[in-house]
Amino acid sequence: MGPATVQTARRAPAVPRLAAGAAPAFAPRVNPHQNHLLDALPARDYERLAPHLELQTLKLGDVLYEPGRAMRYVHFPTTAIVSMLYVMEDGASAEIAIVGNEGILGISLFMGGESTPSRAVVQSAGYSYRMKAQLLKNEFGRYGTLMHLLLRYTQALITQMAQTAVCNRHHTVDQQLCRWLLLSLDRLASNQLTMTQELIANMLGVRREGVTEAAGKLQDAGLVEYRRGKITVLDRPRLQARSCECYEVVKKEFDRLLPYRPL
Repeated sequence: MGPATVQTARRAPAVPRLAAGAAPAFAPRVNPHQNHLLDALPARDYERLAPHLELQTLKLGDVLYEPGRAMRYVHFPTTAIVSMLYVMEDGASAEIAIVGNEGILGISLFMGGESTPSRAVVQSAGYSYRMKAQLLKNEFGRYGTLMHLLLRYTQALITQMAQTAVCNRHHTVDQQLCRWLLLSLDRLASNQLTMTQELIANMLGVRREGVTEAAGKLQDAGLVEYRRGKITVLDRPRLQARSCECYEVVKKEFDRLLPYRPL
């Protein structure tokens, strides 16, 4: 007989719970399988975890983690995007990574720590599922599919962090903005982002005037449209062509490592 085939979970008999603040009326539209890590789990693993997943409504600007504070939950975004920011002593900040439906927030918990020096802030409102930290650590300790998924995701996330540092040091604000828009679009179901230029400047760690100028160039070139805090990407191929190599490096690494589907 050949190796056993593991069936990927598509539908789950176990129903996740609603966290405090979640809107039950919207629950039917949201599914844990919208998160790529949860979707890649074998059916038996998913069914074991599903009763412990709590649906959350995340609003723009919500803070999930603060530097140095113990993490009580891990988060699996589905339609929301969360920015991981490093905050300096003077209050200045810069984004080191973004996490959306491809990943998980809280890697410190299974990497041996209980906290992180970065802040996690919701960049794009939407939904996410959370799980108690200890439950995730217990599951990681089974040395099964979830452990392999999380380790491969962590490697991809480290690549994103490293490439972000290189990009912020060596590339123009225009190129950084293109990279940021493309990475955000990869984690959204539409071509529109709700984001002010001030928030983008905080994410990129640059002055607002620099973002205004860069966004103006992209709009004049017909690549994006910016109105009242909403950015609509009109021509993604040209936007990608205008970006630096950093976006492609990050995307290729995520595509290479995930999803992990064992035979």
